[in-house]
Amino acid sequence: MKYFGTILLTSLVSGAITLGAYKLLFEKTVSDSHAPQLTTTAPLKNVAMDYAYNTNAFTEAADKAIHTVVHVKNVSYRTTPSNPILEYFYGYKGGQMQEQIGTGSGVIISEDGYIVTNNHVIKGATQIEITLNDNRSFPAKLIGTDSKMDIALLKIDTNEKLPYTVFADSDAILVGEWVLAVGNPYNLTSTVTAGIVSAKARNLSTTGIQSFIQTDAAVNPGNSGGALVNSNGELIGINTMISSTTGSYVGYSFAVPSNMVRKIVTDIMEFGKVQQGILGVQGFELNTQIAKEQDISTGKGFYVNSVNENSGSAKAGLKKGDVITAVDGKNISNFMDLNGIISTKRPNDSVTVDFVRNDHKKSVKVQLSPKEIAQLHFNGFEIESLSMEDKKELRIDYGVKIKDVSNEKYAAYTSELKGAIILAINGTRVEDIETAQLLLTQNSQQTRLRLDIITSNRERVRLIM
Repeated sequence: MKYFGTILLTSLVSGAITLGAYKLLFEKTVSDSHAPQLTTTAPLKNVAMDYAYNTNAFTEAADKAIHTVVHVKNVSYRTTPSNPILEYFYGYKGGQMQEQIGTGSGVIISEDGYIVTNNHVIKGATQIEITLNDNRSFPAKLIGTDSKMDIALLKIDTNEKLPYTVFADSDAILVGEWVLAVGNPYNLTSTVTAGIVSAKARNLSTTGIQSFIQTDAAVNPGNSGGALVNSNGELIGINTMISSTTGSYVGYSFAVPSNMVRKIVTDIMEFGKVQQGILGVQGFELNTQIAKEQDISTGKGFYVNSVNENSGSAKAGLKKGDVITAVDGKNISNFMDLNGIISTKRPNDSVTVDFVRNDHKKSVKVQLSPKEIAQLHFNGFEIESLSMEDKKELRIDYGVKIKDVSNEKYAAYTSELKGAIILAINGTRVEDIETAQLLLTQNSQQTRLRLDIITSNRERVRLIM
């Protein structure tokens, strides 16, 4: 027993000596060293509290949003084609009117019943019906559309005030920020999915005009036209499409930014159509290679290749070779950044343009010009928008006109090319002057350009440049 007590005492003493040595030597060594120290933004004990806070934020945001998101049903009719074989054997009668039903989602934006949805949700509709989150249904009338941005404005009449969404500043959202996608598909009442902002100013259109918010929040068919909201339940976008080869959500979805939506619907309410201002410059995204070729010190921005005569940019003194780096304090890296900002403006609005000229930073105020004066200069071709008379005469609603040709290579064909209409560039339909500008810029590195045109003597030909 005495032997056992000796061993126990020896062990205790040894442990104390070891602990004391550790405190004196090891901890002093760590504190005296210059090794990097890790810090946290909050004590570990607050993780559960932070999680609870985020969860509450999501539930509160969802509760705000679901009452403002509606189900949209459109009814259209088409005539079934005649089929003599089916008529003979089965008594099938062609030429009959057949009802077609399409569905989607929408967002209430005012207490008196204005609703935003996608243009493709209601396109061709004869009747439109809105079902609220409480399952009440109302007929809706179409107020106006912007097919390019895929936005439509509807109106329902009700004697009571409706819950409506509040617009947030979509330019202020950050990549990585949490968002909720809210829809009302198939009349199942609202559904909510969560994700983050994956990217901003995404372009998925072959016409190259849209400037989408990309998110990984799940958006499936039926949710088109629904709301993309931030953690406060405020609208930052209208969900419009998914990137998928199967037709179902596979990882990414896209929304029209709320700043664009607000501008579009305000224009439709006030003017009956979208008012579009232009900066009046053409060019392309600057990169390191082009910067080196042009002997430009900055490698980022929008390179001005030409300036429209009589435009606000021309009057402000912008000229070829300038590199636009910011508009209204927002950085510009490419055409989509520039288009995304200008798309929220109207003719006669003024913007502050920061640019670099001969390695010197400059800034000017530019008054935006009406879209109708837009012109495009490319490879000795002066291109302008189609007039209403042109569209009516040719029975088309797209394309751009060749106003003049100065390229000597085409001197023999000048009479046929002046006044000709460009319908497509490298197989992509040209909707308007903006589309032509982007397509020509995107294909400028191609060895050949194929232009499908209607000549001045109204012959359809393909011009290889």
